[in-house]
Amino acid sequence: MNAEIIFNYFPDLTDEQRSQFALLETLYHDWNQKINVVSRKDIDELYLRHVLHSLGIAKIQQFKAGSTVLDVGTGGGFPGIPLAILFPETHFTLVDSIGKKIKVVEEVVEGLGIQNVTPINSRVEEIKDRFDFIVSRAVAAMPTFTHWVKGKIKKESLHERRNGILYLKGGDLSEELKDYRTAQVFELSEYFTEDFFETKKVVYLPMKFKG
Repeated sequence: MNAEIIFNYFPDLTDEQRSQFALLETLYHDWNQKINVVSRKDIDELYLRHVLHSLGIAKIQQFKAGSTVLDVGTGGGFPGIPLAILFPETHFTLVDSIGKKIKVVEEVVEGLGIQNVTPINSRVEEIKDRFDFIVSRAVAAMPTFTHWVKGKIKKESLHERRNGILYLKGGDLSEELKDYRTAQVFELSEYFTEDFFETKKVVYLPMKFKG
């Protein structure tokens, strides 16, 4: 599976964006051989399981120029790098506590030639800035995650949707989210037809959440 799956769902990409998405496969295959950040099965389905999955957030929220987004526990750069390609006027800070993963992020960002990403090797609790949105891919249960990012969301919103968390999760979330009355759950199967997305979701939690 190649970058065509991305182009099918996001037909309005510029030539530069198309080139950058197409280059991801080469860059990740190369770096994965040196530093194993993506499983063998997943690297073979990179565009489905990582790139398109990351871009599920974009089906829920379009980021405006000048806005800032924090990707917590980015691993090899997901969802942050695909989103940074899609929203070149938005600045993305990608944080992970594991140095070798951030090394891959740095090299992929350099290989793509994108200027709107800041990779940081750190625990998220040590990040001092505030952001419009915080994104992540199931690095912890929601109560743990909200504790990590407390105080890191800007109060003033640039977007119609209030600032908050956009979290890629899967499976039955009823128990995990039962205390978050303001949480909204979006089924990615409504946007993408592949079987992979059958149980995949984006959870939106506005800043003034209970939990």
